[in-house]
Amino acid sequence: MENFELMGKFYLGNEIDPATGKKSNTLVLYDSKDLTTHGMIIGMTGSGKTGLGIALLEEALMDNIPILAIDPKGDITNLLLSFPEQKAEEFLPWINREDAAAQGLSVADYASLEAAKWAKGLADWRIDGARIKKMRESVDFTIYTPGSSAGVKVNVLGSFRCPGDRITSDNELFLEKIQNTASTLLSLLNIESDPLSGREHLLLSKIFEQSWREGKDVDLPLIISWIQNPPFPHIGIMPTDTFYPPSERFKLALALNQILASPAFNQWMTGVPLEIGSLLHTREGKPRASIFTVSHLSDNERMFFISMLLNEIVSWMRLQTGTSSLRAILYIDEVFGYMPPVKEPPSKKPLITLLKQARAFGIGVVLATQNPVDL
Repeated sequence: MENFELMGKFYLGNEIDPATGKKSNTLVLYDSKDLTTHGMIIGMTGSGKTGLGIALLEEALMDNIPILAIDPKGDITNLLLSFPEQKAEEFLPWINREDAAAQGLSVADYASLEAAKWAKGLADWRIDGARIKKMRESVDFTIYTPGSSAGVKVNVLGSFRCPGDRITSDNELFLEKIQNTASTLLSLLNIESDPLSGREHLLLSKIFEQSWREGKDVDLPLIISWIQNPPFPHIGIMPTDTFYPPSERFKLALALNQILASPAFNQWMTGVPLEIGSLLHTREGKPRASIFTVSHLSDNERMFFISMLLNEIVSWMRLQTGTSSLRAILYIDEVFGYMPPVKEPPSKKPLITLLKQARAFGIGVVLATQNPVDL
């Protein structure tokens, strides 16, 4: 039978005869370079989108290609449920006790049954424990849970870091970074403010611009302080206090202070920073599988985090050299709501930028959805 362990070829299974439903001997090998022009997985609930996505990501990891996976539903964490030894003991912690009871089995016996079933099923597709072990050892797996200590925490609110010189020296890129960051922060407050005319947006943009031009990072205490006492006398040609009166600015500062004062948001201010380079590779250069599960977040929190992450990916991308090979994969397990055709959420602009430009930098974007109108 044909060999599927080929560098640059993702083994996705075998062709199925649609008439009989039986597996043929013809392999489905996907050229990884095709992902530099991106990919979409479309299908209704239960059609196997996530299963195909996981298979695609596993093959990328087999080729030492790092991944950033945004997991709105909590399913991509199943990447870590791969057991090289395929022993009952490995399955035991993940067994559903109710399922075992329904079959009249002890949890241990049910784990043995599941281990045997998975071993046989994988073997039918020529996947054994050695292949699983190679995948697990090739990559550093981490599950990040922004706003929660269930996994590895992410420091999102602690500091809006000053972008690198290559961005601050390019006026177009710099202004885009400022605009996207201001939009993202306002989304956390559920405030819709037009980038060209909204007072909240223009004030925050001015704060980010002044601080970053001085080479300084920005954090929430600084933003709150500068909203109340702006270090600039004008916004455009109008006096700041005329453009945005102090009493109105105080309402914005108060909304941000409530975030800062909330015990729940302490989780957003500690943890690893959103540094894309370190999320893709360890210090030793080992590729990472960085999975960001956000199913526990509210809609506003989810939009805020995903937009922040996408903006950081765009900024990191702009600092890389060009390549025609696949350097990394960004996978979003459900893109519904993040790139709608008739609205402009803060996630939409960086996502479209990635779809337009990431190819030149070797970043493949794979989007899954049951709502194709968003694409």
